[in-house]
Amino acid sequence: MAEQNTEAKLKNLLKQEKIQLWNPPYTVEDEGLEPQHVQELAERFAALLFLPVSEVGGALESIRVQTVKRSKGNQTYRETNVATLELLLPRSSRKSKKNYLETRLDVCVQEVVDRIDQEFGLRHIKLILNGRTLSPHERLDEQGVKNHSKVMVLKVSDAELKQLMSEEEQRRNQQSENLQRTQKGFQILSERDGSEDSSNVPFLEIADQKGNPLKIPHRERKALILAMGFHEKGRSLMKRKQYDDALCHLLQADQQFSVCGSALLSSVDNFSVLQLDIVWCYRALEALACLEDGRSRLQQAEDGFLRCYGARQERLLMIKGNTGREEVLFLRLYLLQSLLSYIEGNDIQARHQLTKVESLFSHLCLDSEKMAQLMALGFSEREARLGLRACQGDLPEAAIHISTRRQEREELKQRERQKRSRRTEDISALAELGYSRRDAARALHRADGDVNKACEILQDASQAAQATNDSRGGVASPEKVEQLLYLGFERDASEAALTLMDGDVQSAAQFLLDNQGVLSPPSSSPSTEEPSTSSSTSTEEPSTSSSTIEDEELVSEVLEDLSRHEEDYLDLTLEEESELINTMKTFLSRGAAHTM
Repeated sequence: MAEQNTEAKLKNLLKQEKIQLWNPPYTVEDEGLEPQHVQELAERFAALLFLPVSEVGGALESIRVQTVKRSKGNQTYRETNVATLELLLPRSSRKSKKNYLETRLDVCVQEVVDRIDQEFGLRHIKLILNGRTLSPHERLDEQGVKNHSKVMVLKVSDAELKQLMSEEEQRRNQQSENLQRTQKGFQILSERDGSEDSSNVPFLEIADQKGNPLKIPHRERKALILAMGFHEKGRSLMKRKQYDDALCHLLQADQQFSVCGSALLSSVDNFSVLQLDIVWCYRALEALACLEDGRSRLQQAEDGFLRCYGARQERLLMIKGNTGREEVLFLRLYLLQSLLSYIEGNDIQARHQLTKVESLFSHLCLDSEKMAQLMALGFSEREARLGLRACQGDLPEAAIHISTRRQEREELKQRERQKRSRRTEDISALAELGYSRRDAARALHRADGDVNKACEILQDASQAAQATNDSRGGVASPEKVEQLLYLGFERDASEAALTLMDGDVQSAAQFLLDNQGVLSPPSSSPSTEEPSTSSSTSTEEPSTSSSTIEDEELVSEVLEDLSRHEEDYLDLTLEEESELINTMKTFLSRGAAHTM
């Protein structure tokens, strides 16, 4: 990072003085660098920057070489359509400070992956451009790759396993399978809307801070569940320092969030936290040469926090009653902004942001004795940490706060248990009337839990079905029925809907959609189900959303990755942040003397 800082400062000086190192007298064709002129320049700039002459001279040569190479690359691209890509390789695979690859842009990404394998010995990799994973089966130019694009190379497998091909292949396949299983598990959950019998079919419900369910259109709800699921998985991998795998999951989450409406994202902090986590992974992978993408994501994060929390966090204060816990997000935001400013050569802005970081760190770094006292009272380490930060380090207030939060969570769980128990009882009551538990559950869902309305829905369906039996072949002509069958509805339900809608196919289709395709009458014979309780087993055919044992295993897997604490993303120990703060202070101290 120090070298990047020096180069950035020199570029600013060169720009101010309009010096072009790639032109005479600094560069002469076929003769390389002119030592005398560059030596004089290095000595002059070293005095201005308070740096060793040798360091400045080396940085000037690096800038010259880069610029000459870029100029030649532009000429080559104009003449041959062969582009030059800068590869941001893993540290262990870098042959030099800058690594380049020449290629046409109308080739598939897989071809570039194969060449990287040949030239740099990297197998099983992903290519990232501005935070987006490039599809191996699509062309470079179709995915936004241009001449001089910076492409990040991520290893999918551990380099140490390269000589053990079978183990490496197994690991690669396992990672790909895990990603697919995560996606499939959350896809199953995203399709469940709570219309099934919740006593034996788990589903996810998106709620606000107080546990109240949010009404979200199905498409956005599905994307939001996938996005939040990938984000949670990515965060769990970050905690285990598996940043390569974590970044893959976080970028998947980013793609899913793009499907959600802007109005929804502007009212919650999930998307902003995700942007922060992605850039934190960039830092951990030492890929901060992706400055443009990193700074853009940090700006999105900051804008999102301001919208969600308020300019002075007044909205957050109104909702939660305090702002202490969320300050760790701003600490990480300012720290990353300071780091990026330093790499860009803007020491003044880097120091300004680092001052804000140190101010936050001073009161977010907790007293170990107070932590121990709270844990001695039976509180967990997480509870103690979050409680002290929420109460600005006040021990008695923190104990009260934690107890209150525990009570609130228990009350929320109790309400949820009562809600599920009441729903199970209502399903059983409707099932006793002869309806299947599946139809009863769906009717209750459509009626927002009102058992009387659910009964009316089922009765209307029964009457429609009965009318169909009495007058088949009228408004429900075979041609109209076939149209609804083509759309995927059942024959009996289609005939019943056409009868209710006087033969109007479009209205019948909409009616079936509103009723989720369910229009079944009570059984003509007594129900074959056992008397139903919350733990009874339903005998009707399984619904499409809760089918196989494999699906339930996938659901169980992904549910294990979900944090059981709603503020887990705020529970940072600040150990990594402390290390980066000390590193930044060391770098910035080099030029601090002449600014005092």
